[in-house]
Amino acid sequence: MAPPHTVYLSLGSNEGNRVYFLQKALFLLGQMAGPVRKISSVYESPSWGFDSAPFLNICAALETSLSPEKLLETILHIEKSLGRERSSEGGYRSRTLDIDILYYDTLVMDGEQLKIPHPGIPLRRFVLKPLADIAPQFYHPVLGKDTRNLLQECRDDSVLTKTGIKLHPHWEDKFADLNFVTIEGNIGAGKTSLAQRISEDYKAKLVLERFADNPFLPKFYADQARYAFPLEMSFMADRYQQFTEDTSQFDLF
Repeated sequence: MAPPHTVYLSLGSNEGNRVYFLQKALFLLGQMAGPVRKISSVYESPSWGFDSAPFLNICAALETSLSPEKLLETILHIEKSLGRERSSEGGYRSRTLDIDILYYDTLVMDGEQLKIPHPGIPLRRFVLKPLADIAPQFYHPVLGKDTRNLLQECRDDSVLTKTGIKLHPHWEDKFADLNFVTIEGNIGAGKTSLAQRISEDYKAKLVLERFADNPFLPKFYADQARYAFPLEMSFMADRYQQFTEDTSQFDLF
């Protein structure tokens, strides 16, 4: 079996919930194209080539068995599924998600639909800066210069700001970074069932609401307008008590 190909991608978003679109794209790439091995820091940069809201930009390293053409097809599908609308008029415009193939191993191709390496690499600081995080010594197969050299020579004077945003290659890592997950919803919506499934899948401690102990619950059903606030205050106090009981058993020092 042939070894997987190493692909470097540039991802950007400047419309809607930018963090969500980048994170969801990484999850989908991992599911549909191959495992995501490296993710750069997240940088905010001004729009490039047109006036619009600032972008969040990252680069990611991916291992894939897909051909370049099939990978492009998968990327276009992911972009569309996350609200990207491509215009036949051409030119730059705001988008929920933009994914570009930068490198595919050391392949050089000049197709009508796909050019590798991406021709914009040496011109764009928002590509080179995050790429230098994960592939500082990767050599451009045409220019013969690594990412650090290209970044030093880049004439793009855009100012990039490194954010504190952390993205993850798959859901397990995302959940591992969370201390609490709260599930809310109407009575009978399936909150307990969902919480139990999450607890089983991620080996997490399950803390259920002790609604049967709330003295205001029967009164609330008799007179909702009068007892809604006392009911919620009682629930909140009980949740705090649960939190205190649960965390007191851990060694915090």
